[in-house]
Amino acid sequence: MSEVKKSAAGGGGGGGWTRFVTARPRLTLLVALVLTALAVLAGGGVADRMGSGGWEDPAAESTYATEALERQFPGSQPNVLLLVDAGAAGVDAPAVAAEARRLAERLDAEPGVDGVGSYWSTGSPALRSEDGRQAVIAARIAGEEKDAAAVLDRIAPTYRGAHGPVEVSLGGGLAVRHEMQTVIQEDLLRAELIALPLTLVLLVMVFGSAVAALLPLGVGIVAILGTNAVLRGITEFTDVSVFAQNLTTALGLGLAIDYALFVVRRYREELAAGADTYTAVRTTLRTAGRTVLFSALTVAVSLAAMLVFPQYFLRSFAYAGIAVVLLAATAALTLLPAALVLLGDRVNALDLRRLLRRGRAPRKDTSGAGWGRAAALVMRRAPVFAIVTTAGLVLLGLPFLGVRFGTADDRQLPVTASSRVVQDQLRDGFPGNPGGGITVLAEGTATPAQYADFRERISALDGVGRAEGPVTGGGGSAYFTVVPEGETVGAGAQRVVGELRAAEAPFATSVTGPAAVLVDSKDAIADRLPWAAGIIVLVTLLLVFLLTGSVVVPVQAVLLNALSLTAMFGAVVWVFQEGHLAGLLGFTSTGDIETTLPVLMFCVAFGLSMDYGVFLLSRIKEEYDATGDHEHSVRFGLRHTGGLITAAAVILAVVMVAIGTSRVTNTKMLGLGVALAVLMDAMVVRSLLVPSVMKLTGRLTWWAPGPLRRFHDRFGISENDAYNPAGTPDVIEVSEELREAASSRQ
Repeated sequence: MSEVKKSAAGGGGGGGWTRFVTARPRLTLLVALVLTALAVLAGGGVADRMGSGGWEDPAAESTYATEALERQFPGSQPNVLLLVDAGAAGVDAPAVAAEARRLAERLDAEPGVDGVGSYWSTGSPALRSEDGRQAVIAARIAGEEKDAAAVLDRIAPTYRGAHGPVEVSLGGGLAVRHEMQTVIQEDLLRAELIALPLTLVLLVMVFGSAVAALLPLGVGIVAILGTNAVLRGITEFTDVSVFAQNLTTALGLGLAIDYALFVVRRYREELAAGADTYTAVRTTLRTAGRTVLFSALTVAVSLAAMLVFPQYFLRSFAYAGIAVVLLAATAALTLLPAALVLLGDRVNALDLRRLLRRGRAPRKDTSGAGWGRAAALVMRRAPVFAIVTTAGLVLLGLPFLGVRFGTADDRQLPVTASSRVVQDQLRDGFPGNPGGGITVLAEGTATPAQYADFRERISALDGVGRAEGPVTGGGGSAYFTVVPEGETVGAGAQRVVGELRAAEAPFATSVTGPAAVLVDSKDAIADRLPWAAGIIVLVTLLLVFLLTGSVVVPVQAVLLNALSLTAMFGAVVWVFQEGHLAGLLGFTSTGDIETTLPVLMFCVAFGLSMDYGVFLLSRIKEEYDATGDHEHSVRFGLRHTGGLITAAAVILAVVMVAIGTSRVTNTKMLGLGVALAVLMDAMVVRSLLVPSVMKLTGRLTWWAPGPLRRFHDRFGISENDAYNPAGTPDVIEVSEELREAASSRQ
């Protein structure tokens, strides 16, 4: 009888889940392999089904007006612009005008293209460059985003390039979003090619064993492929943003590696302490496995909070994040134990660090001792470390007080992107950015005099450059175009939106355009932000209470996690809004931050901070339950998780920085910002602030009122519960000397 079977038969006390995942490890891994292969097939081409928008509130006034205008006046909402360059001949030259009209007629005949207009048909000065060398043909490709993109792909090669005396380039909102989607897919592939080998190298450095290093990487790949299949299914029912794939890769690798690191490290520790394979797996699942489960729940809750927002851009990150977190945890608690049962002590095979140690005198491994000494130092000077660290984090976050919110546009793309080049020329060389004004939809019967009176009144509003219209149609509807002074979506344009909505009219009006979409998006986020924050805080408090049985620890965890994000938000404003390091990082600062990004970054970074917080708190609580010594437990927890959390944070930061190499500014901001937050949390908050604050609160840290203590005794989680399935405490005492010996034998 094998060692595993002997342990299973006579080891006693193994939980049902342990027996389930380890009874047939080969079958478990075979089923996982088959499911992963199916996920590859199911998730293939998922990026092609995703959208690159999603910043609009579907229930907003601007969305209603946009949809109504698209139905009734396709030409009022152009999303494709043909920039016609006539060179020195000028756009009014007869040959140029003839060719431009021919192109416009041909475009108007294309299936799926509506509302074609041009400088040559309307004479509008907004469609002619100030130097007279360029002019615009505007059109709208109607339909869902994916269908419209397919039409653009079909017609773009026909119109782009030289046509007789003119050169044609393509721009407009649809072209920008479509090129952004392509760039994101290319950047994601490059990020994966950067992150995977670097991650493997770091894992080998952490574990030494090449076998142990491959296990977390395998869990991450399974989580990523599985999530792509889930997202492919979700696209059948709702819109999903292509940006969510970046989060899938980052969290798939990062969290899977975190969870696998925690599980494998604990398993190796149990082996080093003398346990057989099955007992080591059982103890690992009872302790580290339970921590992984709680960590996954806290991260999933943080990401699920984005479901309360109406913008599908944010909701997409919730879909991707919840799926990848749960799949990573499932793989870590199912496939990983099965693999460990089969490997046994061979998990330590292929120790590549021996090559570096060859020829050197053997040195005693004091792994963790430095963290223990650092924790003792911090706790001896707890007030100083608590005050200085808190002040430093607050200082780093001060730039965020000057945040200005905006909307994503073509400047997200690199300056060499073809649609960005067109938009830059339109922005810099034309008197009004075509398609970038504010549109007022008028519904209801009105006389020409009433329309004229309304146009005169809105023309006189502060901040309005000019007002054009009305353009009338069937059904008693019309629209006016308002060009604001200054930036298309600047503060002045947003004020004009409010004034237009407040203007009295003898007909029903609704306002849309980029500035109106931004105003409505900001209102939607502000309206739902308290709900999202409340969900995150309340569920986090509950989960940490169930883990620790304390009402003080959950409050500490929430406050310290929030404090750990200050550096990220300060850096976002200082770098991306104010433009510091723009040349080094390769982006264009627009002077504002896209409205949804801080919400997304908060949910992701807070969840990851809680991930590390749960790792640390669970180990402190485990030791406190065993010894009742508060200060010793804090030192013990840091000694046994400090290196692990730091290694996990560095690996996750590498993945996020790889994502941050994207050429799209929002993706760059997400990757680099979250990488900074993760490192600050692991190296500053967990190392300095947590032990100093826990020292100051002392044994009060574990306090809870009587009713809540009784609730926790009945429903809470204790690391020692699973020793006896009946629930009778069965604490196994392990001396500090034995633990040191276990560490030294790793």
